[in-house]
Amino acid sequence: MPSYWSSSPYRHLRISPDNQLIVTDDFLRTYLDRPELALIPESCAVEQALHQRLLENPRAEITEAEIAQMQDADIQVNYGIWLRYRSKLLKASSLESFYMSLFEGDGVDVPPLFISQLTQVFLQHILGEDAAPLEVRMAELFFRTQAISIQEGGVVMAADAQTIERSAKADEFGSIVDLLKQGTMASQSVDLDVLHEENASNYWERTEDFDFAVQLNYSQPTTRSFCSVLQKWIHHFLGVDVKIKPLKEVSDPNWVWHVGLDAASTEILNALYNKESVDEPDMARLLCLFRLEFINSTDTRPEFAGRNVYMAIAMNEKNELKLKPQNLLFNLPLAKSS
Repeated sequence: MPSYWSSSPYRHLRISPDNQLIVTDDFLRTYLDRPELALIPESCAVEQALHQRLLENPRAEITEAEIAQMQDADIQVNYGIWLRYRSKLLKASSLESFYMSLFEGDGVDVPPLFISQLTQVFLQHILGEDAAPLEVRMAELFFRTQAISIQEGGVVMAADAQTIERSAKADEFGSIVDLLKQGTMASQSVDLDVLHEENASNYWERTEDFDFAVQLNYSQPTTRSFCSVLQKWIHHFLGVDVKIKPLKEVSDPNWVWHVGLDAASTEILNALYNKESVDEPDMARLLCLFRLEFINSTDTRPEFAGRNVYMAIAMNEKNELKLKPQNLLFNLPLAKSS
């Protein structure tokens, strides 16, 4: 069991012989402890009885009529959402197959919070006990929004957006907030707040705090660690081996395929590929470029054999990076047998 992200419900899942995650009753019970469903002093008798019934048997059948008897309209909505979610979870052969099915229809009808939680669980499973701290920190980009700041000299800094917002609301601006306002990373006083190779082991003491900033520039070890996580993500879900490297720019006259890892980069890459004009402010939102190569040519469509896939991440208009890791699973030019 990995020692990081201890609040994750990963420990309650079962691992199948083919390394897939299987839903258990204890995993379902973790949702009942969440603020959306947990009992409060004002919970009515019907809600209390239903909650206790689900704790004893988290797969118990609950009717809409029972939900309607609860006094709080908000908790009625919450239970309705969770029970629909639970139904889909239990129908799937594994948590991975459930996750993949979410994006195959016309629209995702699962709350983004649930998807982020599942993404964290998958990453904990994929990275395992022997994960490198830089990889685990960069994996946070998959399920937690990052606040982006472009520093003097083009230094790109990323810090957890919720952590910054929480510090601001508490009116206790921590060193991360101060860092993002500064124009340099050179100060030795920020060593404990900017994660890099020399202090990477410090991450293990603060895995639940999400309070380390990272640099995202092309030459940084953190960017290479991000590539490693992307490779492992693809391998786990698709069984395909790829090599991903950071790029300074795309100068390929045979550019035939690209994948934006978020909504902002998808829009920019599409425009560049179609030779449409992209204004300077939009180009400035591009944070990192990557090149993906398939290790085995049989994993890609024959017409794309030997060709590279270009990828990017970009911040949106709010200077936030909101990764969509499912893009990697559905937008690659895979052979039909993959």
